[in-house]
Amino acid sequence: MAKIKTYNRILLKLSGETLAGKDGSIDPKSVATAAAQIGAVVKSGVQVALVIGGGNIFRGLPASRKGGIQRATADAIGMLATIMNALAMRDGLEAAGVPAEVLAAIPLAGVAEGFDRRTAIRHLEAGRVVLLAGGTGHPYFTTDTTAALRACEIGADAVLKATKVDGVYTADPKKDKSARRYRQLSYDDALGGRLEVMDAAAFSLCRDNSVRIIVFDFFQKDALKKAACGDLAIGTVIGDLPTQLA
Repeated sequence: MAKIKTYNRILLKLSGETLAGKDGSIDPKSVATAAAQIGAVVKSGVQVALVIGGGNIFRGLPASRKGGIQRATADAIGMLATIMNALAMRDGLEAAGVPAEVLAAIPLAGVAEGFDRRTAIRHLEAGRVVLLAGGTGHPYFTTDTTAALRACEIGADAVLKATKVDGVYTADPKKDKSARRYRQLSYDDALGGRLEVMDAAAFSLCRDNSVRIIVFDFFQKDALKKAACGDLAIGTVIGDLPTQLA
């Protein structure tokens, strides 16, 4: 099994759908399942910061395109949705015996403390999962961009982007049976190939600050722990690397 050195500090990006049940919103069983995976990584000694999207509750851009809600307003609603998910995940982690704190770009007195880089790092060093909620605090930025920005700010070794697919492929594997998975990708090939790993702003932040991106299937058994421990076979690694197919 090809491996690199276990990461010391990671930024895990989860979609809001990871926490959703059949009817959307927040499902306690889904929260508990995700918390168990994250807890296993923390117990292995890796520091974990977490950004969760809010798409299971509200999606800003699609709502604004339907009319009636301005984009800035829609994005603000979406940022509040990410705080709701973060609060649920915090309680799920604590129920699993994993200490956690929510730091939000939009502080809510009595609910979530405001984001501060030094405070976040102190929590991480103390072994707590830090849930970074509320997006960047500004409209027109995605939670992918939030993940990249916060990873740079806290000095994360990598952004682990959890998906339903086990990496980045040459084409959509659901539509093209000949599609092959990349084992690793250079930043330039990933960006130039328009492979939709992340939005351009997020990707550029990672490239310019040499933060690796690992794209993996969160729903595979032990996938998160393997990715955090440097298993190169678990997905696609993007960084200062030559491009290779699996």
